[in-house]
This record gives sequence, C-alpha cells and structure tokens, in this order.
Amino acid sequence: MTTPVTTEIVDGIGLIRIDNPPVNALSNAVRGGIADAVRVLEQDPDVQAVLILCAGKTFIAGADIREFGKPRQPPSLAETCDIIEGCTKPVVAALHGTALGGGFEIALAAHYRIATSDARMGLPEVKLGLIPGAGGANRLARIAGAEQALEIVIGGNPISAADAHAVGIVDEIAENDLRVAATAFAKSLAAGGKAARPTRARAIEAIAPDAFETVVARLTRKTAGQEAPAACADSVRRAMTLPFDEAVARDREVFAQLSAGSQSRALRHVFFAEREAAKLASGSARPVARAAVVGAGTMGGGIAMSFAAAGLPVTLIDIDDAAIERGMDRIRRNYATSVERGSISAAEAEQRLALIQTATTRSAAGEADLVIEAVFENMDLKREVFRELEAICRVDAVLATNTSALDVDALSAVLDRPGRFVGMHFFSPANVMKLCEIVRTDATDPDTLATAFATAKRIAKVPVLARNCDGFIGNRMVAKRSAQAERLLQEGALPQDVDEAIRAFGFPMGPLQTNDMSGLDVGYAIRKRRGTKFPIADAIAEAGRLGQKTGAGYYRYEAGSRTPVPDPETTRVIESVSASLGIERREIPREEMTERMIFALINEGAKIVAEGIAARPSDVDVVWIYGYGFPRWRGGPLAYADEVGLPYIVERLDVFAARSGDETLAPAPLLRELAQKGATFAQWQKDRA
Repeated sequence: MTTPVTTEIVDGIGLIRIDNPPVNALSNAVRGGIADAVRVLEQDPDVQAVLILCAGKTFIAGADIREFGKPRQPPSLAETCDIIEGCTKPVVAALHGTALGGGFEIALAAHYRIATSDARMGLPEVKLGLIPGAGGANRLARIAGAEQALEIVIGGNPISAADAHAVGIVDEIAENDLRVAATAFAKSLAAGGKAARPTRARAIEAIAPDAFETVVARLTRKTAGQEAPAACADSVRRAMTLPFDEAVARDREVFAQLSAGSQSRALRHVFFAEREAAKLASGSARPVARAAVVGAGTMGGGIAMSFAAAGLPVTLIDIDDAAIERGMDRIRRNYATSVERGSISAAEAEQRLALIQTATTRSAAGEADLVIEAVFENMDLKREVFRELEAICRVDAVLATNTSALDVDALSAVLDRPGRFVGMHFFSPANVMKLCEIVRTDATDPDTLATAFATAKRIAKVPVLARNCDGFIGNRMVAKRSAQAERLLQEGALPQDVDEAIRAFGFPMGPLQTNDMSGLDVGYAIRKRRGTKFPIADAIAEAGRLGQKTGAGYYRYEAGSRTPVPDPETTRVIESVSASLGIERREIPREEMTERMIFALINEGAKIVAEGIAARPSDVDVVWIYGYGFPRWRGGPLAYADEVGLPYIVERLDVFAARSGDETLAPAPLLRELAQKGATFAQWQKDRA
C-alpha cells in the first residue's frame, strides 16, 4: 500500500510531500505521516528547514469525510499540530488550491506560510456545527489578530491568498512554481538564521471587550438558534483571556460536545445529502458551450444571469423589444445592486452583461446546446413554444422547461424526440437561489438527464432529481404547509403569529410574508387550476390585496418598503371568514402552530419518498434547505423527523387529524410503518442504497 506522506532532503531542506487524492484529506495515515516526518527531519543534522507541500490540485482541503462520526485514531490533529509547531527548525507550509479546516490548522501550526496567488484558505467548521478543534482559532488570533480571527472563524468562508497576505497569515506569495518558490523561501529562512517561530509564543493583537462584542453581534446576527457561531466566538475569546494550552484544551472539549450534538449531526447530514443528491446512476453529459432562455421575465432573466455568472454565453429571447428591454433593465438593476453591495466589481458586472445576448425570435436558440423555457405557466403556451423549438434546435440540443408544477410528461408529448426533454425547475430569484429540481419524464433519456445535472452544477446550482407530479418535491410539500397556515388563520391565529412560529423554528421568513413577496395572485391562480379553496387567502386576493406589489396582502407595506406591518383590515377579513365558516376562534399555542406546519411537510415528504417522486429521503432535505430556507442546522424535514422521533410525529398527526377532521394530516403509510418498527428515514434509505 502506498504511503500518503513521503519525505526527501534537497539542499538542506526537508520536504514533506502529502499525496492523498483527491483532496489530500487529513486521514489518520496523513496525520501520522506528517507527525512522524517532522520528528525524523527535526533530528537530521543535514536538515536546516522543513517544507510541507501537497501533490495534486490542492493543499489539505479538510478532514477525511470517511472518518466523520467515528472515533479518531491517534495521533489527533491537535497532536500533529503541536508536533509541527514544536519543531526546533523552521517549518514552512506551501499552500495551493484550498487549505480548509484541519488543513488550514496544519498551515497555522507551521512557522511560516507561502501560497500561490489563487490559493484560498479558511476554517469552515462552523458550517458543520463545529469549532476548529485543534487550536485553529487560537493560532489564527495570534497571527492575524482577534478581529480577523472572528471574521474567519464565525463566517466560515475562505479568504484569498492576497487577503491572507495583507493580514499576515501568508508570509509570501509564490509568483511562479510553488515548489521552487517555497524551497527558495525555506532556504532563505535558513540562510538568514531565521529560527522556528512557534505561534503560541506570539502576542495577540486584541481588541477592547466592547468592540469584540460588537463584532460578534454583527457576525452572529442571522444565526439565531445555532450553537456553533457563539461557540466560535467563545473560542476566540478564550484565546485572548486564557493561556494557550488551557484555551486549546477547552476547544477540544467544546468540539467533542458539538460533534455529539443534534445540530452538528444535522449539518453533517446535509453535507453528505447534497453530494448524494448530485449522483446519477447512468448517462453521459453532453457539452454545453452556449445556452438560450425563452422568456425574459423575472425568472428567465435570473436564469440567464446564472449562466453569465458561470462564464457561459446565453441568449435571452422574448416576443418583442419592449419585453427584452424590461428584462434587461431588471438584470442591469440586479448587477448594479450587486456592485453597490460589493459582491462583484463593476468590471465583473460588465463582463457578465456582455455574455447575455438578446433576441426577439426563437430562431436565435438554433445554435444553443441547451434551451430553457421560462414563459408564463400556461400549458398551451408552453406546448406551442416546444413545438417551435424542436423545429429550430439541433437534434442533440437539450430542451428544458422551468415549469414549477405543470405536467412535464404532457409537455414532452408534443415532441418527436421526447428523450431530449427535461424539467429544470429553478427557484426565484434564480440568480440567487441554489436549488434546481431536475424533473425527468417517462421518456427523458439518461444523457439528457446527465446534461441537466452537469449544467446545474456548472452554474453553481444544487441539482436534485424529481419524478413528475403536481408540484414535484418542494411545491407539493409547501402546499401542505400552506393549507395548515390557512387553517391556523381560520381557527384563531393572525398572520404575524403564523410567521413568527416558523421564524422561531429557524426559517428566515414566514410563509405568509413569503406569499406577500411572491404575489398572492400566484397562489390564487394555482389554487384555481387545482380546484382548491383557501377561504381566507382567496378573500384577501379577491380584494385586490396581492402582497408587496399592491402595498397590501396579509400585511400592509408602506410606500417603498418591504417591511410587513400587521394590518387591522386583514384581521377583519380573517375574523369574518372564520365567522362565516362557523369556526369559534381560539388562542393557538406556538408549539401547535409549528408542529402542524412542519409535521405536515414531513408527512407529505414521506408520501413523496414512498411514491418514488424523490429518489431518497435525503433528497427531500436538500430540496427544502436550498429551495425554501429550511434551517440547515435542523437537517431538512425528514432528518429533523428522525431527530424528533417518528412515533411522536405520528402521535401528533393523529391528534391533529382527529381534532380538525383534516384527512390530509393522517400519517402517511410509510411514516406510520417506520414509527411502528422504531426505524428512521435514514435507515430506510440505507437499506435501499
């Protein structure tokens, strides 16, 4: 078996080379190999300095995911870092690609760091519900200062080599070959008599307590309910107030506690679920060098922006110059906002705009490798579009619909080659939201499916496979939550009560505020198509209160503001409908409101999985996290169900169904079966893997 860590001595420099494809993950063999190599090279009289570098496309990109949730074998990462830092000879870490998590902790334990100009580094443990467990926050605070450490550790986002160099994390940028530059740097340290520079011996550039708390408050403003961000802040606080070894020992204790907790378990589940969702059993993706989008409305424009952001040229098509100009004006405003916020530069905005061409005839889609239809949700209109596109486009071009609920099999039936047709359901705003439901018809061929998946990933979306049904995965489930929100309003709740219950659970926005933002006419039209009645929602929409666009919906909105304000007129409508239905209004506990809405999602998710609409329970979780704002730290609806316990959920659904007479709340057969067996969705998925 080939060892992942090798050493050689070149001109007095001891080279430690890590080669553990694909990302040089910190497996037990890598940790032990580094520790052993440092010890050996430190004792060699011919070695003047030690250089740690990696083969392949990246430095150590983090922990070995195969070891997640399992007892770690010695040496621990903390022990390996201590051995590196304690070396009496200068140790240099040469960074390229990404140095993340434990990989960055290894680099911080080294005495010096050199990086390629395109390297990125960071401590993303917070995104797995953890803190750096090997002293990373403590060492980072000593190298870059407490405030910079807070930014990196709580934010969890990687920083560029240039930014790292500016704050002293990186000592030198390699302009050419990294190994050559890093070896020369190590030689210069030795020749200049530079000694080892243990990080723990460095003084921290601290900040005043009030300033510290201000920074923490800013960085944790949107993390209500989450344990890890506050724990990360505490780790940096300990670095400022405790001796190094005492602070790091406490870090290891906190890391172990968080790792054993439900939030980290949920976040690790999401990590694996996203990767599992992106797998396909068969099919070869066709190359996509140019795309076309038919429909320049809000959704079509957002899809076009997603292609442009990935550097892919795209043609945006609509019926006339006026429609195109409206669409392009919206795109320009979006880019201007991004520039103003600093998320992209003005030059980047211009580059992206240059990739978006426009046309007023569908013939412009003729040379595209992938064409996405994003016109109004009308079956006849969409069929007409695809009949024309099939006559225009190359036979190997993929034709996709962005429909959110229409029957994709019925749409594909108009094509002579239905195998080239697939659903690509983006979420609004499409240039921001990461989810893309890839909906296969009975005729979609494997290569078309693979092309849709590969393209979604290329434009930074998270693809999830769905089978055809009304609403697919996400919208079919949201309809059940919406039904419960409506019933809660009828029984005694007000919009702010319903929304606050969902926000307190961890969603960024409540369902009724979301509906106001989307426009109440959208849901009203869908209910009309389905023959569904929501008496309160219908009454509000029929009164011309369509949400933010009209200044009133479930809430009232001041001119130019998107802040919802409780409205007495809405209360009057709600109470009037309750009276007309003969419902005696009552005060509903928040816990009941939360359970009725969340458990309704879980129940429908169980049906979707049992029917094969979703390939696996974890796919349902990915859809809800990336498409609907389900709190990541709860893992998604079905992972959350496992955490709460399926017997409890079945018991509560039985109570709700009996009390309300709502048969849709009766536990799904799969949910009841798993509860009776004492099983979980995770076990059910594993058994069918």
